[in-house]
Amino acid sequence: MSENINENMTEKEAKKAEELKKKELEREKYQEQLNDPNLTKKEKKKIKRKLEELEPFDLKKEIFSWIRIFIAAVVIAFLVNNFVIINANVPSGSMETTIMTKDRMLGNRLAYKTGDIKRGDIVIFKFPDDESQLFVKRVIGLPGDKVVIKEGKIYINDSEEPLEEDYLPEEWTVGNDVSNLPDGKNEYNVPEGSYFLMGDNRNISNDARYWNNTYVKKDKIIAKAMCVYFPFNHMHALESAEYN
Repeated sequence: MSENINENMTEKEAKKAEELKKKELEREKYQEQLNDPNLTKKEKKKIKRKLEELEPFDLKKEIFSWIRIFIAAVVIAFLVNNFVIINANVPSGSMETTIMTKDRMLGNRLAYKTGDIKRGDIVIFKFPDDESQLFVKRVIGLPGDKVVIKEGKIYINDSEEPLEEDYLPEEWTVGNDVSNLPDGKNEYNVPEGSYFLMGDNRNISNDARYWNNTYVKKDKIIAKAMCVYFPFNHMHALESAEYN
């Protein structure tokens, strides 16, 4: 019985060797065809595909191929997350109803590399009183602006008309006038290179009205908010407000 087994193995090996030789001849044939200068791009592509199909399986090569793909994916994800996109979680209701508590959102890190920060933009930035924390607020005051809060309205640069803020979720009653602002301060002169930021939900928002370091410098603004992507029933683009 053992002799029969050995004979069968020899036959299998011979058959395998014959198949390998046949494939090698096919590869040589296709390789010669590939050297034909008259081939079209489509024909070359077809021949290359045939050559790939005839390549013997190499486990080590396959493993290294998958490792390269995995490393490339990790590097790309790292670069995108650190230099292109920021993925942020919103833990509070300070921007409701524009952004709800526990919403997840994406911001564009490149937005202000080429473009200007505009009034009405929603931005992700380093909290000026503790830069280890990231906040999201709306840009209200630009560099050089005079911002006045009076009776629940915002006036820019001595304008007689207040900003039209249709994104506020309810009547603004807290921190809305000189009588209920810290130190009775309702006028803010924004320094050059800095911004005055506020939440949309003014009655509960911890924003520039209450910070020790009132203004946010441009280089501390990390990204322009783009969209809410989770939960799915909250998905929407985050657009800048436009004022008359």
